[in-house]
Amino acid sequence: MPIRRLPPETVNRIAAGEVVERPASAIKELVENALDAGSRSIEVQADGGGLTRILVADDGCGLSADELALAIERHATSKLAPDDAGDYDLLHIHTLGFRGEALPSIGSVARLSISSRAKGAADAHAILVEGGTVGPVTPSGFPGPHGARVEVRDLFYATPARLKFMKSERSEALAIADEIKRQAMAHEAVSFALDLDGRRTLRLPAESKGPEGRLARLSSIMGREFSDNALEIDHEREGVRLTGFAGLPTFNRGNSAHQYLFVNGRPVRDRLLQGALRGAYADFLARDRHPLVALYLDLDPSLVDVNVHPAKAEVRFRDPALVRGLIVGGLRHALAGAGHRAATTVASDTLSNLRPGWSPQPSYPPPQPSAQGFSAWQAGGWAPAIAAATQSLPGLTGVSARAEPAPEWAPLPQDYTPGLQEAPPASVAFDPVDFPLGAARAQVHETYIVAQTRDGVVIVDQHAAHERLVYEQMKVQMEGGGVARQVLLLPEVVELDPAEAERVVARSPELEDMGLVVESFGPGAVLVRETPALLGETDVAGLIRDIADDLSENGQALALKERLAEVCGTMACHGSVRAGRRLTAPEMNALLRQMEATPHSGQCNHGRPTYVELKLADIERLFGRR
Repeated sequence: MPIRRLPPETVNRIAAGEVVERPASAIKELVENALDAGSRSIEVQADGGGLTRILVADDGCGLSADELALAIERHATSKLAPDDAGDYDLLHIHTLGFRGEALPSIGSVARLSISSRAKGAADAHAILVEGGTVGPVTPSGFPGPHGARVEVRDLFYATPARLKFMKSERSEALAIADEIKRQAMAHEAVSFALDLDGRRTLRLPAESKGPEGRLARLSSIMGREFSDNALEIDHEREGVRLTGFAGLPTFNRGNSAHQYLFVNGRPVRDRLLQGALRGAYADFLARDRHPLVALYLDLDPSLVDVNVHPAKAEVRFRDPALVRGLIVGGLRHALAGAGHRAATTVASDTLSNLRPGWSPQPSYPPPQPSAQGFSAWQAGGWAPAIAAATQSLPGLTGVSARAEPAPEWAPLPQDYTPGLQEAPPASVAFDPVDFPLGAARAQVHETYIVAQTRDGVVIVDQHAAHERLVYEQMKVQMEGGGVARQVLLLPEVVELDPAEAERVVARSPELEDMGLVVESFGPGAVLVRETPALLGETDVAGLIRDIADDLSENGQALALKERLAEVCGTMACHGSVRAGRRLTAPEMNALLRQMEATPHSGQCNHGRPTYVELKLADIERLFGRR
C-alpha cells in the first residue's frame, strides 16, 4: 500500500475533528483567543445551537491586515516566540491558546469571516474562508476602536457526516451556555454577554479582581445562595497555590454539575478533582450527594502539561499527588473552620415546607349542623360534636414538651468565642441565649431540642447531633492511637491485574496506617495478613479490589477510608443519645455547647443538617406579622 501525502484541506479537516467537536468547542477556542488578546468585554451570539451562526466579538488588541492573512494558516500563532537559540518552548505556556489550529480548523469545515481593527490603527480589514478556500484581505467597517469580530456560519457544512453526530439544538445551546459560564468563572474581571437565537441569555458585568469579585461572579452563575454558604480557600504548598470557594456539606446537589477546576486560568476537566472531592467530603456527604465547589490552581507552567489534547480540555501535572493532597487538605481545613455552621438554605427550605400546609382553619372537619336545626342548637345539640372532634385529636392530653425556666443572667462578654476560649468562671453570670446555638428551653417529642437565641429559635435533632459528636471523638482517637488491627488466622491471597497489584503494594505503608497489612505475593497477587479490627469479619478480596480500583481512578485508597468511616458512623449511631430519651436542661445545654466547639457538627454523617435555625423575622413572616 503506497504512502500518500495528504492535501492541506484534508489535514485541516482532520484537525477540525479533534479541535472542533461541536459548536461549544468552536466558541471555546474563539473566546480563548479573545482573552489572550487582552479583551475586557466579550459578546457571543449563537443561532440554531451554534450550527447556523456563531459570532464572537471582543475589544482586544485586534489584528492588522498582514496578521489576518497569517491567522487562518495552520500552526501560525502570536503566542509562542523563539528564544535566543531559535527554539520554541512548549513547557512554559502562559496563554490559553498556543497551537494555532482553531481558526484554520473552523475555516475548513464552515464559512468563517474575521473583521478586525488593530489597536492604534485607523483602518479595519476582513478576511473570508469558506470550506478551506481562503479569500483576500479587504477593507472593512468595524464598530469599535479596536478588537475583532469572528463570525462562523453553517458549521460542518463541508463535512456533512459530522452533522449526524450533533445533538438537538437545545442540547448544543446548553453546552454553549455552560462553556461561557466556565470561561466567565475563570476570568471575573472580563464582562461576558451571551445571546441564543436572539434571546438575551447571560449578562455578566466585569467584577473586581480578587476573592470578593470572584465570589460575586460565582454567585451570579451558581446561584445567589452560593455566596452565603461558601467557604473561602487559600492554601499554598511547594509553589502551588489553591484558591477558590467550596460549599458547606449541607449545601449540596444530586449531581456533580457544579464542580469546577481551573488551572492557571484555564477551565479543565480532570478526574483528580473528583477523587479529591470524594476524599475531602467523605465524612460529611452520602455517596449520592455532591458538593458545590470552584477551585483555582496557580502554579509554574513547567509543573503542568497543557499540550495533552488538541482541545486543551485536559492537563497533566508533574506531581499529581502534591496537587491532590493540596486540594484535600485545603478543603478539609476550610470545612473544619466552618465549625457547627449549616447552610442557610436549611431554614428557607423549612419555611417553604411549612407555608403550604399552614391554614388558619382547624385541621379537623368542622361539625355539621344538626338535623333538628336551630332548636337543637339552643339545646346544646352542636356542642358535643365540637367536643368530640377536639378530644379525638392525638397528643393533646400527653406531655409533648417540657419548658425550662429562664434564669436571670448578665450579658455574655462580647469577646467570648465558644470553643476557642475557656468559658467564664461560674461566678460570672451571663445569658446563654448569646451563644450561637442559644439556650435550651424545651424538649419536644423527646427527640428535638428547642433553643432560644437572641434573634430566633434553634431546633436540634438530639440523636443526629450527638452521633456527629461521638463520631468526631472517634476520629480523633483513631488519629492519635492508630487503627487497631486483627491478624488473620490464614492470610488471604487476592489475585489482581499485575499493574493493580503493584499499585496496591506501593501504597502498603499508607494502608498499614489504616490497619490493613498487605505484601506482594508474586506478579498479579497480594497477600493480606492483617485487617482493621473495626471491620470485623469482612470480604477481604472485595475490599482489596475496591482499593485497587480507587488507586487506579483517584490515586487514593478511598474504599478503605470510607469503610472505616461507615463502621465508625455505625458505632457512633449506637453510642449516641437516642431519640425518645428525655434530657434535662443541663444535658441539653451541654449538648449545644459541645456542638459549638466541635467541627462539622452542623451536619450528620450523611450530610443532613443536625439543627435548623429560624430567625425571629422569618417566624413573624410565617404568621403574617410582617
